[in-house]
Amino acid sequence: MNKGVYLALFSIGLAQGVKIPLHYFKKKEWRPDLFFGTGGMPSSHSAGVSTLTTYIALKRGLTTFDFALSLIYGLIVMYDAQGVRRQTGELTLKVNSMNDLIEKIQKEESIKFKQNAPNKLKEMLGHQPDEVIGGALLGVLIGIIGHLCTKKDRKLLSFKLKF
Repeated sequence: MNKGVYLALFSIGLAQGVKIPLHYFKKKEWRPDLFFGTGGMPSSHSAGVSTLTTYIALKRGLTTFDFALSLIYGLIVMYDAQGVRRQTGELTLKVNSMNDLIEKIQKEESIKFKQNAPNKLKEMLGHQPDEVIGGALLGVLIGIIGHLCTKKDRKLLSFKLKF
C-alpha cells in the first residue's frame, strides 16, 4: 500500500475518534459507539477523501490525472454525504416518529392488537454542511502533515544511503 492510502485511513479513523469527545462536550453524553456510526462532526468521508486529494496534490502536482480523479471523486463523496445521505436520515426521522404515533394510537384503542415492534431505523446517516467542511479541513491538515513527514523520511533515507 502507498502512504496516501495509509494517511486516508488514518484520517478516517481520527475523524471517527474525534466524534466521541465532540459529542460529549456538546451533549454531556459519553457515546463511544459513535466511533462505529455514520454521520456527526467531523465527516470521516470528507476527511478521508480530502487527505488523499491533498496528499496527491502535494506529491504529484495539481496538473496530474491522479489529482483530478481524486478531486472529482472527493467532491462527489462530500456532496453525497451532505445531500442524499442527509435526506435519507431526515426521512428516517419521519418514519420513526410515525411508528411512535401508531403505537400511541394503538394503546388508546380498546381493540387488542398484538404486533412485534419494528426496529427503529438508524437516524444519523448523513452530514450537515458544517460537518462535511469540518471533515474536509481535518483531511487537508492530515494530508499536509503526512506529505511533510514523507518528505522527511525521504531525506533521512537518502542521507543514510550516502553513508
